Amino acid sequence: MKKIKTPIIPIHQTFVKIQGEPEALDHKAICLFAATGFFWDDTTYWKHKKVLRPGTINEIDDSGYLVSSKAWFKWYYKPKAQSFEASLQQYQELFEQIIEEQIGDQQAILPLSGGLDSRSQAVALKKLGKKVTSYSYSFQGGYKEHKISQQIAKACDFEFQAFEIPPNYLWDKIDELAEINQCYSEFTHPRQMGVLEELKKMEGVFSLGHWGDVLFDKGGEEGIQDQDLVDYIHKKVIKKGGMELAQSLWQSWNLEGDFKTYLEETTQALLNRIEIQNTSAKVRAFKSMYWAPRWTSINLSVFAAAHPITLPYYDDRMCELICQLPEAHLADRKLQIDYIKQNNPQIAKITWQDQKPFNLTNFQKNKVPYNLPYRVVDKLKREVQAKLGKKFIQRNWELQFLGKENERQLESHLFASNFKDFVDPKVVKDLYTKFKTQDQVFYSHPVNMLLTLGVWNIRELSSRE
Repeated sequence: MKKIKTPIIPIHQTFVKIQGEPEALDHKAICLFAATGFFWDDTTYWKHKKVLRPGTINEIDDSGYLVSSKAWFKWYYKPKAQSFEASLQQYQELFEQIIEEQIGDQQAILPLSGGLDSRSQAVALKKLGKKVTSYSYSFQGGYKEHKISQQIAKACDFEFQAFEIPPNYLWDKIDELAEINQCYSEFTHPRQMGVLEELKKMEGVFSLGHWGDVLFDKGGEEGIQDQDLVDYIHKKVIKKGGMELAQSLWQSWNLEGDFKTYLEETTQALLNRIEIQNTSAKVRAFKSMYWAPRWTSINLSVFAAAHPITLPYYDDRMCELICQLPEAHLADRKLQIDYIKQNNPQIAKITWQDQKPFNLTNFQKNKVPYNLPYRVVDKLKREVQAKLGKKFIQRNWELQFLGKENERQLESHLFASNFKDFVDPKVVKDLYTKFKTQDQVFYSHPVNMLLTLGVWNIRELSSRE
C-alpha cells in the first residue's frame, strides 16, 4: 500500500485502476475530450483507469488499484479586508520567495512572450540576481512576438534566442509528441515541440509562467448569476466545432441519451463540489481544478522532455493566497501590472502584446480614437501581405495542416484503415470535408481532435501486439 498526496494543481497525471469497472473505453468521457480538448475531472480513455484528483490524499494498493481518496484542500473564497497595497505586498513577497526557492543557484531558462506572466518572472529573476537564458518564438509568416520578448530580455541583460516555428515539423515529431503527452492533448498547441531539440541544447531549469493569467484576473464576468454558470463555462471551454464533433461521435457510438444533456449534468455536478458563493472566484476554482491539471499540465510535459520545470503560479502557497485576496484586487491583472511597474518601470513601458501598440503604463488608451491609427496601418499591412500571396499565420495548425505535403500526412492518419474500428469514417470524412471547403478556423479543432484520436488508436493497437 502506498500513499500519494496530489498538489492543488498537479503537474503530472497519476493513473490508478478502479475496482469493479470494466476494461472498456469510456466513450462519454472521450466525447467531452473531443469537445474541449481535455479530459474532465478524473476520466481517461478507459472506464477502469482514472487520474488522481487535485488536492487529495490517496491510498493505492500494490496492484495499482485506488483504495481510498480524500480531499486535503478545497478551493475557498475568504478575502481579507485589506488595501490593494497590502495585497500587492503579499503577492510580491510570495512570488519572489517561490522563485528564489525554485531556482536557487541554478541557471533559469525563461520562455518570454509579449504578455504579463513571463514578464513578471523576468522582473523577479532580474531583481533576485539569477542567471537567465531567455528565448521566444514566432510563427513563420506570423506576428513577430519575439521582438517584444527581445526588448524585455535586453532590459534585463538576459541571454536571448529567437526561434521561428517552421511548417511541416509535426509529422516528424508526432510519434515523439504522442509518447510525451500520451495523446491527452492535441498536437498543434504545444508549439515548443517545433524547437524541442534547440531547447535541449540549453542548460538549466525552466521557469514557466503558466496559469498566472487565470489566477491573477477575474474568474468570471461581473454580475454573472449562479444559475448562468454552466452556460458561461461552456462558452469558455468548448472549442469551435467541438460540439459538432462530440455530438457526431456520441451518435455514431449509439450512446444513451444525448451529449448536450451529459455535458450540462457533468458541468453542474463539478460546480456543485465547489463551495464558493462568489461566482467569479467559483469559475476560477473550476478552471484550476479541472482545466489546469488536464490541459495546461499535459502540455507542460513537452518542456519537461527537455529540462526540469518550475512553475511559481502552480505553487500550493500561491493557490492559498488567491483564496484570500479580494476579487477586485485580482481582476484585470492589476496586481501583476503594478508589480512590474513598481519593480521595473523600463519593462512596464515595453509593448503589451494583448494591448499593442500600448504598454502597461498607457493601455487604457487602447480604444477609439487613440488606437485607430495603429489598427488602420496593421490592417493595411495584412492586406498587402495577402495580395502578395503571403498568408498571415496566427495559429500553428495553419503551418502543420495546410499545403499539399501536410494534407497528405494528415489524411494518412485520418483515413488509416484501422481507425474505422474506433471512429466512424463518415464522421471523419464529414468534418474533414467541412474543414477543407467551409471554414478552416471553425473545423480546425475537430480535425485536431480526430488526429489525436487516430494516433492514440494506433498506439493502443501496437501496444496490444
